[in-house]
Amino acid sequence: MIEAFAFYLFATIVVASGVLTIAARNPVHSVLWLILAFFNAAGLFLLLGAEFLAFLLIIVYVGAVAVLFLFVVMMLDVDFAALRAGFARYWPFASLLAIGLLAELGFTLLARSAGAIGAAAKAAPTAPDLPNIEALGNVLYTRYLYVFEGAGLVLLVAMIGAIVLTHRKRGDLRPQRISDQVRRRPKDAVRNMSPGVGQGVEL
Repeated sequence: MIEAFAFYLFATIVVASGVLTIAARNPVHSVLWLILAFFNAAGLFLLLGAEFLAFLLIIVYVGAVAVLFLFVVMMLDVDFAALRAGFARYWPFASLLAIGLLAELGFTLLARSAGAIGAAAKAAPTAPDLPNIEALGNVLYTRYLYVFEGAGLVLLVAMIGAIVLTHRKRGDLRPQRISDQVRRRPKDAVRNMSPGVGQGVEL
């Protein structure tokens, strides 16, 4: 009973936060709703017994969203003075949201102890005593090894392509000659001058 309640709670919040991510006009609010969706999706993974995917979702995606938030702030002209002006008004809502997240974590732990994880483990084709990370690693590096290597190759090609597209030659810059810099001596770059009073230094 409690696992079903936790599932519907997480699923409802995931769908609602996903809709609010798209519907929000402020990009900062969209990112915050997306973070909420990721946290609740991690709760769904915990209910299924995939704790590795749950923590991977929080660590990787929420961390990437934090970087996305940084780029949004850097690229868009966000008026922080206007945002901070009504900061005190949102304290009650923020407190309720924090209490709700803590309650969801509590429901997850209760659902885990109620047997939802055990039911998922019985339906899985792996042994119940095999850790989730070890089972995932065995499947990933045996059955799907070539697919995993192909994904890494695609990411490598994408990274090289991004570097090639952004690297462009500019004619207004002087090229760097490493050999000339290595051969340069202090006497070639420093001159002792003794200008008179009121006279400048001639370059």
